[in-house]
Amino acid sequence: MNPSAWPVIGCGVGLRAQHYDAITRDWPAVDWFEAISENFMDSGGRPLRILEDVRRRYPVALHGVSLSIGSTDPLNDDYLRRLKALADRIEPVIVSDHICWTGVDGENLHDLLPLPWTEESLDHVVRRAQQVQERLGRRILLENVSSYVTFCHSSMTEWEFLTELATRSGCGLLLDLNNAYVNAYNHGWDARDYLRHIPGHLVGQFHLAGHTDMGPYLFDTHSREVPHPVWELYREALTRWGPVTSMIEWDEDIPPLPRLLQEADTARSIYREVIQAAPREEVRGVR
Repeated sequence: MNPSAWPVIGCGVGLRAQHYDAITRDWPAVDWFEAISENFMDSGGRPLRILEDVRRRYPVALHGVSLSIGSTDPLNDDYLRRLKALADRIEPVIVSDHICWTGVDGENLHDLLPLPWTEESLDHVVRRAQQVQERLGRRILLENVSSYVTFCHSSMTEWEFLTELATRSGCGLLLDLNNAYVNAYNHGWDARDYLRHIPGHLVGQFHLAGHTDMGPYLFDTHSREVPHPVWELYREALTRWGPVTSMIEWDEDIPPLPRLLQEADTARSIYREVIQAAPREEVRGVR
């Protein structure tokens, strides 16, 4: 893949209902917004009008939580039809979902459940990712999820699985740096191994978020500011790969919009500091 294949649109935030009034009143200085696909696929009225108004002024990404690409259930044709209709209407810069399963036997568990890192699992997800991209008529990004257990029969590392998935299927990776840090802490490995072993040209976006320290483990809550270790991982990723579209996730205990924008400003400051300090020939996508 050409290193510049994924768009670079700066540092964005999530489009959340709590902020609709403030956004449409002030049209804040933020690079872009990420919308949860399912919140708009079936809703008309005000939510969809807000999304369309935002899209007229900013780049927008659609981020799903129910694709269930790792499930053994057949892909949900109706879900893909509705997602394609929304994407065709909004024309997002990015469409993404998660490397996980969310249900079985037609039952949605409304959770992002981890997969075993095996060749069988990899073949299954690669095949389904190809099918999803064919039905949507566009390439997608798939995101690493947080986990709290491991599978004893896994035969590869998480980053090996992600790399092979993207390489074989043609999708890209939405690398959640908070999830990488959480998993490293929970399972006893180094989060920087993601950065050492994943080719940067496969990475199309970063997520940055906060977690909760539960003592024996870290819990991916998205309920607070980005912690220092995740900012440091972000800095290292930008240093290694150059500019990558980045987004602040804050989904629980959501603060007022100005506080969320402060987090985006911090991301933007690190982004600019790292990119401006890098030798020009080593930076991809600089405009």
